Amino acid sequence: MRVHIPGGAEIGGRGDGDPITKILRESKNIAVVGLSSNPMRPSYGVTEYMQGAGYWIIPVNPNETEVLGEKSYPRLEDVPVKIDIVNVFRRAEEVPPVVESAIRVGAKAVWMQLGIEHEEAAEKARAAGLVVIEDACILVEHRRRARELTR
Repeated sequence: MRVHIPGGAEIGGRGDGDPITKILRESKNIAVVGLSSNPMRPSYGVTEYMQGAGYWIIPVNPNETEVLGEKSYPRLEDVPVKIDIVNVFRRAEEVPPVVESAIRVGAKAVWMQLGIEHEEAAEKARAAGLVVIEDACILVEHRRRARELTR
């Protein structure tokens, strides 16, 4: 896992200054790029958990009309509300245009799921003021911090 914060270097760890706890605590809306309506896909299970944890899930997938009871949008730019976290379930080579869109819509963070990293896109997002998490599962990281997040 790699975490990049605006104006800072790559960091890690947990504790009082943990940027993951901070972004999860301060966020309400999570746009999930690549969310599938297939319950067998990892994106579905991870997102279902986050929805159950109280986050408003916004599916972003041009091949879906609705996922987990929420309207799906073809692109981040089509989402009519403020996006806090852009959670990416796409291959690494598809990350740069997602980051460009996240910057355009004013998201607070880009979260690349487990196994997804893109150094240039991460640097571009960080330079634009976004927190960037690479190669980490949002469900796992939320569970690790569940006690801290309920305070």
